[in-house]
Amino acid sequence: MRVVTWNLWWRFGPWAERQKAVLAVLRDLGPDVVGLQEVWASEDGGNLAEWLAGELGLHWTWAAYGAPERWQRRIGSDAVVIGTAVLSRWPVVERAALRLPAPAELDDGRIALYAGLDAPGHQVPFCTAHLTSAAPASAVRRRQVTAVTGFLDRHRRGTAHPGVLTGDFNAGPGTDEIRLLAARGYPDAWDLADPAAPSATWDPANPYVTGDGPPNRVDYIRPGPPGPGGLGRVRAVRRAGDGPVDGVWPSDHFAVVADLAGAGAPQGA
Repeated sequence: MRVVTWNLWWRFGPWAERQKAVLAVLRDLGPDVVGLQEVWASEDGGNLAEWLAGELGLHWTWAAYGAPERWQRRIGSDAVVIGTAVLSRWPVVERAALRLPAPAELDDGRIALYAGLDAPGHQVPFCTAHLTSAAPASAVRRRQVTAVTGFLDRHRRGTAHPGVLTGDFNAGPGTDEIRLLAARGYPDAWDLADPAAPSATWDPANPYVTGDGPPNRVDYIRPGPPGPGGLGRVRAVRRAGDGPVDGVWPSDHFAVVADLAGAGAPQGA
């Protein structure tokens, strides 16, 4: 089973050209499941997740962030809303959204989106989330980690497949909030596959990245402990979308791609 997570950078930069680059990367990857953050939908009915799913022949579900006005001010338009999405090769048979806890001054409505996926043999409990980006807010992110892991655990029932947690967690490896993810049963796919491989997803080599800090990994795929026979075990992990497509960088984040054992997909059998 091939899993991708990617923050698509809202409607910043040359977004119409960027979405074509995003599509090209995803088409090349051939994913089974994709967790997306900062996904736009417009008043005229357009939705980036729906468009991508249609182009790729995938099922999809989407949920809006809880405070769209905070994001709309940043692009100067109230005609577009922002959300999180899941694209899936298999039907979405269950969905739920959770607004993540945050103090009022930092609460821009970020969410976790759960999707139960009707994969062959085992339903896959999948969740993608977008934690707060405020630099000094490690304590807030720890609360959000506790909330999102509990949310996924509650929905993971009646299936042997481990929960699969993805998203932009806005914190690097070794931080308290990322260590908490492992302590709550969701280790990092990079640590389970190839810890030495290039893994930074926020990198000044990307022209959309501002600031002069070093490259950092803030986007993750984190499956729970494997099920019977190694179901859901991490087989490989790498980055994608880490260069321009026809001269256009797809996003300010690089994507993460992991291949997990099981679920009957061509890439992960």
